[in-house]
Amino acid sequence: MQLSEIYAPIEADLAAVEEGLRSAGKIDAPWMNDLLGYALKGGGKRLRPALAILSAKFYKFDMARLLPLTTAVELMHLATLVHDDTIDNSAMRWGRRTVNKLWGMEKAVLLGDYLFAKAGALTASTDNLHVIKLLPETLMIITNGELAQATDAFNIRQTRERYYFRIACKTAALFVMATESGAVLSDAPPAAVKALRDYGYNLGIAFQIIDDILDYTGTEAEMGKPVGSDLLQGTVTLPGLMLAEKYPADNPIKKFFENREETEHVRKTIEMVRDSDIIPRCFDEAEAYRQKACEGLRRLPVNPARESLLALAEFIVQRRR
Repeated sequence: MQLSEIYAPIEADLAAVEEGLRSAGKIDAPWMNDLLGYALKGGGKRLRPALAILSAKFYKFDMARLLPLTTAVELMHLATLVHDDTIDNSAMRWGRRTVNKLWGMEKAVLLGDYLFAKAGALTASTDNLHVIKLLPETLMIITNGELAQATDAFNIRQTRERYYFRIACKTAALFVMATESGAVLSDAPPAAVKALRDYGYNLGIAFQIIDDILDYTGTEAEMGKPVGSDLLQGTVTLPGLMLAEKYPADNPIKKFFENREETEHVRKTIEMVRDSDIIPRCFDEAEAYRQKACEGLRRLPVNPARESLLALAEFIVQRRR
């Protein structure tokens, strides 16, 4: 199933989100408008707003009540990307130059800060204390994950537990904010809120595992950034961890970390991962989290939103399989 088919039940709602994002990108400050406009037109699948909308479709759905939250969660996502690119000094995102490369690191950091603040203001307008508190809690979790990644950079001695902690913070936390907030703003009962929160968490883990697989198996044209970019930044993801476990004595990742000028070791790492059973094993890990994500959904009311959430989990795990 294509993403357009999965989003079909919420097509009009996502159009409202796009309008909300356009409004967020227009302020009485021309020096900010250029940066905002560029960041907001970058691309992306609007996955997090879609998760919030679909999670709100089971009980008392009110798009007017939900719209500030859906806009906020996408702005938070964009802010994390802007800050990520700045921290990593990345040159490309979605096949085009990053904000930090076009305007400089200082302006990129400030743009990310503005996007976080705008997301906070929008969330506050929901007048729901649960949702309002969830935004700073999510931001603290994301920041903790960023700090963990910075601490772990260029360190081959890592555990899978550490990897899963990082991706739970950096990726799954924002999925959880989307699904939990959507459920809360639809007056869902506690059991349904928990089911949708669990869905968001496990889907976020599966999503990041697949992204980490694609960093080894994809192409620069597909991803909009160089193949192996995580490893070049010193970040060891699941395929690299599995390679280190398989070849502890003769590992090209270790050699690259010891001499970062020798990028040939990155090419060798990608080649060894592709020529082994590591990629299928990583897909198996992602599939296990997809199944966990979908378990709780089956206890929710049967409707088009539930079918879309189930199909979305399948879509995410099947990318380039």
